[in-house]
Amino acid sequence: MLYFFQQALNGLHSGALYALLAFGYVLTNGILHRTNLAHGALFAFCGQTMILTAVFGYQVLWLTLLAAVALGVVTAFLYAALVSHVLSRSVFEPLAQRTPNAVVVTTLGILLFLSEASRIAADTHNLWLPPMLAQPIVLARDATFKATLTLIQLLDCAVALAAIGLASWAFAGSSFGRRWRAVSDDPKAAAMCGIDVRAVFRHAVLSGGLCAALAGTMAGFYYGNVSFDSGLVYGLKILFVTAVGGYLSPPRAALGAAAFGMAESLWAGYFPVEWRDAWIYLFLVATLVLVGTSRDTGKVA
Repeated sequence: MLYFFQQALNGLHSGALYALLAFGYVLTNGILHRTNLAHGALFAFCGQTMILTAVFGYQVLWLTLLAAVALGVVTAFLYAALVSHVLSRSVFEPLAQRTPNAVVVTTLGILLFLSEASRIAADTHNLWLPPMLAQPIVLARDATFKATLTLIQLLDCAVALAAIGLASWAFAGSSFGRRWRAVSDDPKAAAMCGIDVRAVFRHAVLSGGLCAALAGTMAGFYYGNVSFDSGLVYGLKILFVTAVGGYLSPPRAALGAAAFGMAESLWAGYFPVEWRDAWIYLFLVATLVLVGTSRDTGKVA
């Protein structure tokens, strides 16, 4: 049971990252209703930007480690805001009324651009942060085994929980949340009621980008490195998870993504890890087919 508890604890951290990404993804796609492959790339790009800037600040600017990391975090969020600004105004808005494939192809190109920009900036090397806050905290033990989480894992989970909880509370009770739900349901009717659809969409894209930046910086702190080619993997997983749960509720998408992270951790603890992604994708595809069939049946009825 302690081993199971340890695997569940490990799933908390990966689930926190997936939850942040899913929350931000649904904020955009709940209005856009198009597949956005650039969301995972933004996550990896911000994580890599944080690490590159921190290394530059420490080695070139001779900053302290804390100051260099803080500079990296600020830079990552600034780049997230910049990329979100470009995406909303130059990509999503012009292509929103065109075929879904136009957005898919364009965001795939953006994914490749961000990945290559990170690779070139790092000179195709993986730069690593030193271990930070890696002290293990014992949460349960017996005579032969200890179930632990590191301090950085606990901190990341607390930050993710606070961010999603605060955002969910604001989303449920704020005027932006009401406008978002109106635009998501029917943008033309929302515009006729006096809602600035374009402003709501731009704010949603910006908020989603900041969620991706937060997840990327958290991953950088924990793993010490975020590879420039990891954006596609994370993006596809979030795409499938949110497609299964739907795009009507960011908090519900975050909860489903957290459960997905827990399932991944449990699989890695009990089954061959090299088959993890294959079986997880197979399960998500099968679930998506069944959910899609039931939705279509409900619409016909």
